[in-house]
Amino acid sequence: MSKVLRGLRGATTAAANTSEAILEATQELLAALQEANGFSPADVESAIFTSSPDLTADYPARAARRLGWTDVPLLGATEVAVPPPLGLPRCIRVLLHFYTTKPQHALRHIYLRDAARLRPDR
Repeated sequence: MSKVLRGLRGATTAAANTSEAILEATQELLAALQEANGFSPADVESAIFTSSPDLTADYPARAARRLGWTDVPLLGATEVAVPPPLGLPRCIRVLLHFYTTKPQHALRHIYLRDAARLRPDR
């Protein structure tokens, strides 16, 4: 079976608005997405990161670079400022486009930490 391009989502929260907390949470999320879906950085076509407006200490995309995603086009943006309870403080989201042989329904979207409440169905 040949590989096709798929979209994969994930989200997490940082413990604080610090570079260390943002990078650590993002690395944990990306590692969990890779492990659950069996892809390598070479399979990733691009990644879009968003962070809630209260996260300003660093770029989540830097965490991907630290994991060796050096050839992957990465984009960061600020999430819409929706107040709680719908909005989630210190939230980092990612949309990955990657090549896989898995059908869309077999992908495992990952929601960690406080972001687990965003998608209780996952």
